[in-house]
Amino acid sequence: MSREKEIYKVTLLGGVANLLLVGFKFVAGTVGRSGAMLADAVHSLSDFVTDLVVLVFVGISSKPQDESHDFGHGKFETVATLFIGLGLAAAAVGIVVNGAGKLASWLQGEDLPSPGKIALWGALVSILVKEILFQYTVRKGRKLDSKAVVANAWHHRSDALSSIGAAVGIAGAIFLGERWTVLDPLASIVVGAMLVKVAWDLLGPSLGELTEQSLPKDTEKEILDIVQSVAGVSDPHNLRTRRIGNHIAAEIHIRLDGRLPLSEAHEKASEIERLFQKRFGEESHIIIHMEPKD
Repeated sequence: MSREKEIYKVTLLGGVANLLLVGFKFVAGTVGRSGAMLADAVHSLSDFVTDLVVLVFVGISSKPQDESHDFGHGKFETVATLFIGLGLAAAAVGIVVNGAGKLASWLQGEDLPSPGKIALWGALVSILVKEILFQYTVRKGRKLDSKAVVANAWHHRSDALSSIGAAVGIAGAIFLGERWTVLDPLASIVVGAMLVKVAWDLLGPSLGELTEQSLPKDTEKEILDIVQSVAGVSDPHNLRTRRIGNHIAAEIHIRLDGRLPLSEAHEKASEIERLFQKRFGEESHIIIHMEPKD
């Protein structure tokens, strides 16, 4: 099965699960009078939307290079990851604001309704389903070297974490009596705060790639080692790197014996390119500028 089809399969499975959980959580939150459960349902809804984003953008990112995209369409996958992070951030802020409003009402003396047990069952089912989805999706995402799929996996994990927070708050509000009904909105605030952190962890690398951030120092050192491993090549310098979706691009200057025939100098550059693509993938690019030693 091709990489694109594998990504579609993984994402579609998650999308169906999210859609079912959205309906279940909204019913459990409404019938069970639980703000934490409804906040969790909103989170699952954001997960479903991001599944749709991945399905659309990964299809585009898998297209080969063409006249309008000489380096391929890999950054469309980065754009998908960025949208996932933004969607999660928006959902997180909404959850925090909603929980803070209920907490403010409680502090002013307003009684908060005690959630029903159906809300607790909704949270427990969500924890189980979303953790299974996380383990499956993150394993597939790493195998396929897809940042968008890995990001989507963390959406599943963050939903499981939010359900844990919701379950704790709901259980406390149910079993500790009316004085502790405030645990439900408190749980939703904690859940929202965790989601803000997850969203930032997704947005940072995506913004870095879209703004042409260089590759990590250890990756650049690995590129220099590859270049220097070719006999006759010396003084690699002016290295420039960037990431394009799930592959990378680099430019580098090297020095060769100025008396080498053009055909031999070209073979040296071709050998570097072969080693580079063997290590970083056939779709990775390296541009080599050759200079005479003397």
